[in-house]
Amino acid sequence: MRGAASSCASVTVVNAMATGKGAAFGVELRLRAEVELDRGARVIRGEAGGENPKLVELCVKKVLARCGERCGGVVRTFSEIPVAVGLSSSSAAANAAVLATFAALGVEPRPREVLELGIEASFEAGVTLTGAFDDAAASLLGCGVVTDNLRRKILKKFSIPPSHRVLIFVPPSKLYTSAVKGSMFRGVRDFVEEAHRQARSGNILGAMTLNGLIYSHALGYSPQIALDAISKGALAAGLTGKGPAVVAISLPEDAGRIRKVWERRKGRIIVTSPSNVGAKIERAEA
Repeated sequence: MRGAASSCASVTVVNAMATGKGAAFGVELRLRAEVELDRGARVIRGEAGGENPKLVELCVKKVLARCGERCGGVVRTFSEIPVAVGLSSSSAAANAAVLATFAALGVEPRPREVLELGIEASFEAGVTLTGAFDDAAASLLGCGVVTDNLRRKILKKFSIPPSHRVLIFVPPSKLYTSAVKGSMFRGVRDFVEEAHRQARSGNILGAMTLNGLIYSHALGYSPQIALDAISKGALAAGLTGKGPAVVAISLPEDAGRIRKVWERRKGRIIVTSPSNVGAKIERAEA
């Protein structure tokens, strides 16, 4: 029994770590999960490109338990998404692994079921503070969402024009979510609430820039990378997730100037676009 699925990365509009309320949208960087199940085995083994496979192993186990299946197998992930820089690689991995397992079993799940199982696995694996419902929903659905993560509720959907460019500056460093504590954000909660209000009212670009400034301060990052992008024409720019990556949204004609100013710094620059696809099953052999 084999299944394969992929899911996209997402970037932050409002980080939910301070308040439990967030916003995010999907971008065209993808992670693919391949699952092979064997009813004659009992152990699930993960291969995650050198990263800890615990999350995707838990995703497979939770789907098997939900479907009443007892079997073992292998789950492998192949990713374009940089890990531990704020691009929701864990949410993409969870979505893809859950979908691939359902595909291997010949079961078509509801989107809500995929989200719930992935979030449960993420909490158990220790890769999220809030459940990352905003990131997971944006990654699964391939659109923008404004959410209440604590209630696991989508408050609003939005879209970034597909013609826009999404530029991502990825510094050499990484920051795993397990190293971030909720106490770091006590002093900025009111400001994050305002960013979330802006997102709910439709000011997505303003909310993204404000959020980036707030969390850069809370986490000790310089906001200069984002400010450099804005000075070169970015419509919005700011820290994504808990960083250290910074994301800018621009018109196509301004992307080159932003890239040029970022090239003065040490790091990787990715140019992509908003996603309108989200997660999808790519193979199913039950």
